[in-house]
Amino acid sequence: MFVNKYPDYHIYNLDKLTYAGNLENIADIENKSNYTFIKGDIADNTYIEKIFNEYNFDAVIHLAAESHVDRSITNPLEFVMTNVIGTVNLLQAANKTWLDKTNKLFYHVSTDEVYGSLEETGKFTEETAYDPHSPYSASKASSDHFVRAFFDTYKLPIVISNCSNNYGPNQFPEKLIPLFINNIQQNKNLPVYGNGLNVRDWLYVEDHVDAIDQIFHKGKLGETYNIGGNNELTNLELIDTLIKVVDKKLNRKEGSSKKLITFVEDRKGHDLRYAIDLTKINSELNWNPTLNFEKGLEKTVNWYLDNEKWLSNVTSGDYKDYYEKMYD
Repeated sequence: MFVNKYPDYHIYNLDKLTYAGNLENIADIENKSNYTFIKGDIADNTYIEKIFNEYNFDAVIHLAAESHVDRSITNPLEFVMTNVIGTVNLLQAANKTWLDKTNKLFYHVSTDEVYGSLEETGKFTEETAYDPHSPYSASKASSDHFVRAFFDTYKLPIVISNCSNNYGPNQFPEKLIPLFINNIQQNKNLPVYGNGLNVRDWLYVEDHVDAIDQIFHKGKLGETYNIGGNNELTNLELIDTLIKVVDKKLNRKEGSSKKLITFVEDRKGHDLRYAIDLTKINSELNWNPTLNFEKGLEKTVNWYLDNEKWLSNVTSGDYKDYYEKMYD
């Protein structure tokens, strides 16, 4: 989005290209004159300092993270290295190279999972106390604290956002929605944790990108903004809606894929409910999500069904081994 919307910016995209990294996702911008791809690991401090000195970045939008909760349970150290150490490496490099911090910005993108779990009522605000329950959310909470510490200690200009569950095109199919679209299409089981009554708020990726744009350009230094989609659903409600949409697209009898639902042992430390209060980002930046869940889901399903080659390319190798280990 930034590459096309802001032709006067030069966008440098740093990515380690882990199992979830896919250069096909940026094919439409890879030849743009104002875009450069850099392959590298934010956990490599020497390399990070090198590229900061070489490219003289004016700003950072930090989205790099290990993000799948299940993987954090099986390998928490990997999440510490990327999400905590990697974040501190970026902060240190920015602080060292930005001798004049005027017109500089370090924007850290985080998750609502740092707040822990809600009961049946209430919503997360920017003042909600942190209470992470998984290694993933603990690593993101730690990174948030380091970003704020650099603001307080070194006066590094920062903003933070905490968003709810993203969905949309190009998402790696370990995440619930693309996983289930693929499984419905292939007549494979739909693994549902516990009783399926855990509640999540769903944010369409293009709405999230627009919120990032607004925060990057208009957010107040040192502030945190929560981003949500106003789409609270239990996992079973989500799956029921998804089955209806996919079955219709595949010309199957409505609801016929419900037979694929398979309840599995609940995830360790599984939070009951997440919900986002949008008051701050709405009142300060005039931002609201534009897509309701039904429309966003239909767009998402259409994309995956129209891009079977893309899906086939990413559901091989390491991901297939992981899928079999976790869900078969």
